[in-house]
Amino acid sequence: MQNEQILIVEDEPAIREMIVMTLEMAGFDCLQAVDIAEAHQQVVDHRPALILLDWMLPGDKSGVDFCRMLKKDELLSEIPVIMLTAKGEEDNKVQGLDAGADDYITKPFSTRELVSRIKAVLRRSSALSADKPIEVAGLSLDPKSQRVSADGKVIDIGPTEYRLLAFFMSHPERAYTRTQLLDQVWGGNVYIEDRTIDVHIRRLRKLLQPYDCASLIQTVRGTGYRFSSLVEQE
Repeated sequence: MQNEQILIVEDEPAIREMIVMTLEMAGFDCLQAVDIAEAHQQVVDHRPALILLDWMLPGDKSGVDFCRMLKKDELLSEIPVIMLTAKGEEDNKVQGLDAGADDYITKPFSTRELVSRIKAVLRRSSALSADKPIEVAGLSLDPKSQRVSADGKVIDIGPTEYRLLAFFMSHPERAYTRTQLLDQVWGGNVYIEDRTIDVHIRRLRKLLQPYDCASLIQTVRGTGYRFSSLVEQE
């Protein structure tokens, strides 16, 4: 964990300096950017371990726009992103997560919480970035390329559904509550409603339906969901 580089994209000098001081004391190296153009250059030049990204930035593009751009780039999409913002409404959080953000911290936040959330996201990112492909019942997930395919056909899947499927495929045959899925896939301190999980489950099943793989994601009554290749018994 020591000496991993964190890119801080924040245009407010006082906040940026506070974050730099906090992270350096925690053993991280810090890169800094004040706008999207500088942030993109830093990402290309240094490939940081994680990006702390402010929602509101100078220029005509927001932090969410930059996050969405990164997640569409095959060479950069695996870099985890934590959104920093004063926007605390659930719709804003869902928008950031749907853009591919790995976690969401609302200002103001404590320095202890910030470090804890960074470490948690880095652990999850490391667990999901193992090199070995996972194959279940004709469905294949390749962590290196972050591609999902069924019987050799590539499935067009968004970053949020990818992370959810990656967790399911690496933890098969076990039932998870919605709260557990929020904790494992989005982080335990992301305060969004349980129904958000149901929305992403429906999206994921819809993507898998044409390949006869939707039934792999099973609803467990009274609990939540599980990923299983075994046929459910009525």
